Amino acid sequence: MTDISAPRPSITPATPFVSTAFHEPQPAPVSTRGPILWARQHLFGSVPQVLLTLFGIWLVYVTVPPLIKFFLIDAVWTGTNRDACLAEKLGRPVGACWPFIWAKLDQLIYGFYPASERWRVNVVYWLGALLLLPLLIQSLPYKRLNAIAFFGVYPVVAFVLLTGGNLDLQRFVLGWLGVDFSTIGGAQGLRIGFWVDYVLSTVLLTAIAFGISRFLAGPEGGRSAAQTTLSVLGVLAVVLLAVDIDTGLPQVETRLWGGLLVTLVIAVTGITVSLPFGILLALGRRSKLQLVKWLCIIFIEFWRGVPLITVLFFATYMLPLFLPGRFTIDGLLRALVGVALFASAYMAEVVRGGLQAIPKGQYEGAMAVGLRSGLMMRLVVLPQALKLVIPGIVNNFIGLFKDTTLVLIVSIFDLLGSMRAAFTDPNWASPTTLFTGFGFAGIIYFVFCFGMSRYSMALEKRLDRAQRH
Repeated sequence: MTDISAPRPSITPATPFVSTAFHEPQPAPVSTRGPILWARQHLFGSVPQVLLTLFGIWLVYVTVPPLIKFFLIDAVWTGTNRDACLAEKLGRPVGACWPFIWAKLDQLIYGFYPASERWRVNVVYWLGALLLLPLLIQSLPYKRLNAIAFFGVYPVVAFVLLTGGNLDLQRFVLGWLGVDFSTIGGAQGLRIGFWVDYVLSTVLLTAIAFGISRFLAGPEGGRSAAQTTLSVLGVLAVVLLAVDIDTGLPQVETRLWGGLLVTLVIAVTGITVSLPFGILLALGRRSKLQLVKWLCIIFIEFWRGVPLITVLFFATYMLPLFLPGRFTIDGLLRALVGVALFASAYMAEVVRGGLQAIPKGQYEGAMAVGLRSGLMMRLVVLPQALKLVIPGIVNNFIGLFKDTTLVLIVSIFDLLGSMRAAFTDPNWASPTTLFTGFGFAGIIYFVFCFGMSRYSMALEKRLDRAQRH
C-alpha cells in the first residue's frame, strides 16, 4: 500500500525553446503550381476534360505525323520536272513536290505581271511592310506621321507603281456625261478636258467629304466641317494630280495581275475601306435624322442579304451594261468596290454592337463636361466601342482575307487562282502536285490570318485597362 505521506520527487519544468533565426520560406507543393497545376485545371480537372484531352491527343497522333512525313520526311526538294516527283522514278514513297512550288513561285507571287517590271511590285511589298511594321509597334514614336504616310501617301504611290499612273481624268466625270473634248480640238481639247474634269472631280469628291464631315460634326460643327473640307480639298488636288502625272512607267493592265499581289490588293483595300465606312454606317443607323437612318438601314440590310459571289458577278458582268458607252471601269476596280461595300455592311453591324454596349452614363458624362455630339462620339463613345469589338472587327478582317479567293469566279486570278492555273502545266503533273500546291497556299493563308489574330489579342490585352493593377 502506497504511503501518501511520503515526499514526492520534484519535477523540473521544461525550458521553452525559442529559435533566434528566421527560416527560409518553403516552396508551395508541386501539385499547386507550375505545369502540374495548369494541367490539373485545363486538362484533367474533370471527367469531360479528361475525355477531351485524350481525344485531342489521339487527333494530334493521327494527323500531325502523317503531315510531317508528307511535307518534310518524304518530300522532294530538288528537280526540274514531274519525273522528280514520281515514286516509280525514285523507287521510294514520294511526299510533297516542292520543286513544283519553286518553279511556279513567280507566278504565285506576281501572276502574269511582266518580268521586267516586277521590281515595282517588290517596291510596293517592301514599302508597305516598312510603313506597317512601325505602325504596329506601340513603343515607336511618330505614330500620326506614320499613319498619314501609310493610309494617305502609300496608296497613291502603290497605285502609280502598279499601274503606271496616268489615270486619264477626262474619263472620270466627263465620261459619265458622254463628253469627249478630244473631238473638239485635238490635243488642245484633251488638255482642256483634263482640267475641266480635274476641277469637276475635285469639287465632287470635296462635296462628299463636306457632307460626311458635317454629319459627324453635328449641327454646331460647321467650322470644323469647313476646316475638314479645306483639308480634303488640298489632299484631293494633290492626289488627283499625282495619279495622272506621266511617270514614264509602262502601263500594266490589271488583267495581268495575279497571285499574292491580287490577294493583298483586294484584302488590304477591303480592310482599310470597310472600317471607316462601317463606322459611318453604324453611326448613320443610330442617327436621329430619319432619312439618314433609313438609308443606312437599307444599305446595310441589302448588302448583308446578298451573297458575295452575287455581288462579284453583278459588279463584273452586269454593271458595265448600266454605264454610258464611252465610260468604262476596270474589272479589278469593280471587284474592289463590291468587296469593300460588302465588308462595310458587315463591319457596320459589328461597330453598332459596340456602340450599344456603351453605358448611358458615358454619354451623360461627356455632355456634363460640355462636349457637343460630334466630339462626344469621337473622343468618348467611339473609342470605347471599338475597344469592345476588337475581336469582331478582326474576325471580319480574317474572313475578308479568306473571301478574296471568290474572285476566281469572275476570272480574277488571286493566289488560289494562280495555283489552280499552275496545276494545268503538264510538265509538273504528278500524284502529289495538287496536295503540295494547296498545302502551300494553306500555309500562306494561315500565316496572315494567324498573325492578325495574335496581334488583335495583344492589342485587346493592352487596351484592357480595367484589368491592370
